[in-house]
Amino acid sequence: MSSADAETQRKIVNRLKRAQGQLGAVIAAVESGGDCRAVVTQLAAVTSALDKAGFQIIASAMKECLTDPEAEAEAEAETATDTGGVSMAELERLFLSLA
Repeated sequence: MSSADAETQRKIVNRLKRAQGQLGAVIAAVESGGDCRAVVTQLAAVTSALDKAGFQIIASAMKECLTDPEAEAEAEAETATDTGGVSMAELERLFLSLA
C-alpha cells in the first residue's frame, strides 16, 4: 500500500474511517438493544464500505503492476519470505477473497 499515490491513499483512509464510525454505531446499537432492522442496515453499510476499500486497495496495486511490468516480473521472482511487491497471482487471490 505504500506505493499508492497520495490521493488514492487519502480516499482509502477516509473510507476506512467512515466504516470505523459506522461500526461504532453498530456496536452501540447492539449494546443498547437497538432496532434489529436498523442494526442490520448499518452493518450492511459497514460491510459495503470495507469491501469498497479492499477493492480500491487491490485496484491501486493492479494499476501499479500494469504501469510497471518490470516491477511485476521482479515481484513474481521474489521469495515467499521477502516483503517486497505483490505478484499478479497474489492480487488475484486477494481480489477473489473479497468476492
